[in-house]
Amino acid sequence: MTVICEIKDLQKLARARVPKMFYEYADSGSWSESTYRANESSFADILLRQRVAVDITDRSLETTMIGQPVTMPIALAPVGLTGMQHADGEIKAAKAAEKFGVPFTLSTMSICSIEDVAAHTSKPFWFQLYVMRDRDFIERLIDRAKDAGCSALMLTLDLQILGQRHKDIRNGLSTPPKFTLHAMMQVLSRPRWCLNMLTTRRHSFGNIVGHAKGVGDLSSLSSWTAEQFDPKLSWSDINWIRERWGGKLILKGILDVEGAKMASKTGADAIIVSNHGGRQLDGAASSISALPAIVDAVGKDIEVHFDGGIRSGQDVLKAICLGAKSTYIGRAYIYGLGANGEAGVTEALSILSTELDTTMALCGERLLTNLGYHNLLDPPGEK
Repeated sequence: MTVICEIKDLQKLARARVPKMFYEYADSGSWSESTYRANESSFADILLRQRVAVDITDRSLETTMIGQPVTMPIALAPVGLTGMQHADGEIKAAKAAEKFGVPFTLSTMSICSIEDVAAHTSKPFWFQLYVMRDRDFIERLIDRAKDAGCSALMLTLDLQILGQRHKDIRNGLSTPPKFTLHAMMQVLSRPRWCLNMLTTRRHSFGNIVGHAKGVGDLSSLSSWTAEQFDPKLSWSDINWIRERWGGKLILKGILDVEGAKMASKTGADAIIVSNHGGRQLDGAASSISALPAIVDAVGKDIEVHFDGGIRSGQDVLKAICLGAKSTYIGRAYIYGLGANGEAGVTEALSILSTELDTTMALCGERLLTNLGYHNLLDPPGEK
């Protein structure tokens, strides 16, 4: 029996249980994967200041994200093809997040549809939007999110075209898997996954199939992206999206001060400092290295969230110390989902919560609002 102590334990189980093409879809970056690796490794360069002999009773991790109360400063980030990590994966993850008291964000490129997730949850979740050439489809997608009661729209800005992801190409990634020898060998080597997938009818892009017009080959993520994702997306498009949506708006994919300043003028409620998990521009800055300058530039004008490389509660605390209001996890919960479905997502959240609470205590703090540069050794800009 595998003892689960940290997120890496869940990662090992997920790797053993999920077909290679889908595991590596989530657990990979673009090109040489240097930015993907830097997202995680950059946290090791941030040192914490330990404090002793201070009162650390009555600690709380509770906070808010865009005005929504949360039990800890972590939300589940949008991840495409989550339903191929585990049958009905988006539904499972959303239910775990709801019970834990943190937000779940459904990807446009999900397997379970907006309506599917809404039918299986009792509280509003968030919806992530990609802008595509078919604006009529996008408007209807926004309306569907409103009709489903989604409480926030997350607009991703850094995927106008798809970064070249070598592992996806080599694995012949498709949804559902194509009947090639290579693909079938990957699938059949995971009998537990196969049996699990037989329990659901959801095996394709639920938000797209039956809703988008004039779409060519939906079996391939890359062909869908090349055909429909809109390279003309610009700051001027945000206004009509915000007006069509009419609710809380989060802009994801900000990585420099210029972009952050532009985003803060759009009327959005929050921005997410993110490089798409190292899956777009390889060689870009790690998310955590970009965070301090962005917070300094716009932190008083707009809520700043953080995404990229979080694998522990200590990583969450470091991001909060550097000025993030809250954080997102993608791979960390995907490992849990692939390892053990809804229970695995809950386990991932529990691990991060415990690690965050323990680390905050050892830093001599009781509340998230007390965290700051003073909890770090040699913080950025202080030499």
